[in-house]
Amino acid sequence: MEIIRGIQILAVLFGLFMLYLTFLHRKRKEFTTRESVVWVIMWLGFMYVALFPGSLDFLVKRTLGLQRPLDFFIIVGFMFMVFMSFYIYGIVRNTQKKLEDIVRKIAIEKK
Repeated sequence: MEIIRGIQILAVLFGLFMLYLTFLHRKRKEFTTRESVVWVIMWLGFMYVALFPGSLDFLVKRTLGLQRPLDFFIIVGFMFMVFMSFYIYGIVRNTQKKLEDIVRKIAIEKK
């Protein structure tokens, strides 16, 4: 068994904190049950990978041919950030169009 390092303890504490925040959001009805389940699975997966980093070797080294799991996380993190930027841009554009329509309707009604 591998000795748990400080960074692993920090990662598990972070995961537990995020699980708690997910619970609070669900309790306040800010998250649906489905959203809560997805977040809980993600945080549990995060903690598992933090405790057992060798569990990703089959994917990282054998399948993808990368040298280190950190390379995998950097690539996935970059892809996630690009996806989120694109997604948020789409939401902002949609909101902008709705706002323009509302302003147009109000301007026509006042005239």
